[in-house]
Amino acid sequence: MSVLSVRPARVSSALLVVAGILWGTGGLAGAVLQSAGGLEPVPVAAYRLLVGGVLAVVVVWRLGQLRFLRGRAAIGRLLVSGGLLAAFQAAYQVAVAQISVSLATLITIGCVPVFVAVASGILERRAPSGRTLVAIGGSLVGLVLLSGGPAGAGGWRTAGGWRTAGGVVMSLLAGAGFAALTLITARPVAGQHAITSVGLLVGGLVLLPFALVDGMGVPLTGEVVGLICYLGVVPTAIAYGAYFVGLRHAHPTAAALATMLEPLTATVLAVSLHDERLSAAGVLGASLIAGALALHYLAPRGGGVG
Repeated sequence: MSVLSVRPARVSSALLVVAGILWGTGGLAGAVLQSAGGLEPVPVAAYRLLVGGVLAVVVVWRLGQLRFLRGRAAIGRLLVSGGLLAAFQAAYQVAVAQISVSLATLITIGCVPVFVAVASGILERRAPSGRTLVAIGGSLVGLVLLSGGPAGAGGWRTAGGWRTAGGVVMSLLAGAGFAALTLITARPVAGQHAITSVGLLVGGLVLLPFALVDGMGVPLTGEVVGLICYLGVVPTAIAYGAYFVGLRHAHPTAAALATMLEPLTATVLAVSLHDERLSAAGVLGASLIAGALALHYLAPRGGGVG
């Protein structure tokens, strides 16, 4: 295999890794914004999509790519993408309210590669490769161990009964929504980058009525405005842009595995910036996730799905 044939896949993998890391910073920034701005979770999600969407739309407009937003296929993809982004964010925020941030994130992110691998296998009528199955299994075990990582993170002990069941269901729905978005976007159409960019804004507009009910007023301090801008620019406009560009030459399962970096990054930030202790199980879990990603991305490409 020539260097030129490998390069697009390697670049795509690098972009997916960047996206996963940047997404991991969004949880901490969002939590700080909720506290500093006195906001509920849904308004935070709406600000994130609206600001990120506006920035992304400006970029694609300056690049002259808005011309691709014409025709039934492009408009249909735009509406589906925006709806899935809004649904993913809404379901995730409800899950956080029902259980906890750490557990909701772990379930949501952990189920994405499973949904994608199963759906890809059905659509392509091929079983996932052994390497992909090992990578998924290692990542899921790592996430389970990581869920008890930061001291005081809580997890299953913080909620019980129907409340926990409801939170788990909403987390699974959020993961299914993101998995569906991954699979749909992996099938390119003309102007995919423009569609994704405008889709962020559409998702924010879908959430806007619900966010207004909760209240979107914030104190206009440098900290709050900076946090809103950071959420919109870094873990949204840049991260989603890198993610969906990376999908061009990467299998959807590889993209789903990259999302595992989100809880890993969030945990590292919590330990580094919030003085949370990481247990031995958490260290092992983080190592398993890193190893699973390395196995998937660095091993020679073979047959099978992923």
